[in-house]
Amino acid sequence: MDSGQLIWIIIAVIVVLAIIAVAVVLGRKRKVQANRNRAVEMREQAKADELGAKEREAKAMRAEADARQAEVESERLREEARGRQQEAESVRADVQEKRQKADELDPDVVTSKGGGNQSKDDMSREGSGGEELRRDRGARNHVEGGSSAHGPEGDQPRGDRPRNL
Repeated sequence: MDSGQLIWIIIAVIVVLAIIAVAVVLGRKRKVQANRNRAVEMREQAKADELGAKEREAKAMRAEADARQAEVESERLREEARGRQQEAESVRADVQEKRQKADELDPDVVTSKGGGNQSKDDMSREGSGGEELRRDRGARNHVEGGSSAHGPEGDQPRGDRPRNL
């Protein structure tokens, strides 16, 4: 090999090495640029996610405020219901008092010691003044001249038949 060929081989190796170096440098630049672009996209995505998180946080705070408002409204309605209940109980007590006064004035109402007032008609329907009613009925039958309406059984109703009053 003469020195001219050796020089051409060295120049060829240097050119190949230079081409490889340029390719590596250009590849790194592309990779760096691609990484920059990816970083920009990731920052934009992070910014959008952050806005979304802030929106969700704001919605959560609104929901919490709405829940508190609903609790306040619920408590207000409970208080209103309690007030109306007390008002109704007061009216009911007034009505009961008026009934008692009316029963005290009414001569047809028999008052008992337990506070239960019944008219004579109510007592005859319920059968609670049994002996007194039987005397009345017996007296009525004597006055009318008839016998007992219940037949041979007397004043006692049969279990399978209701008592007619």
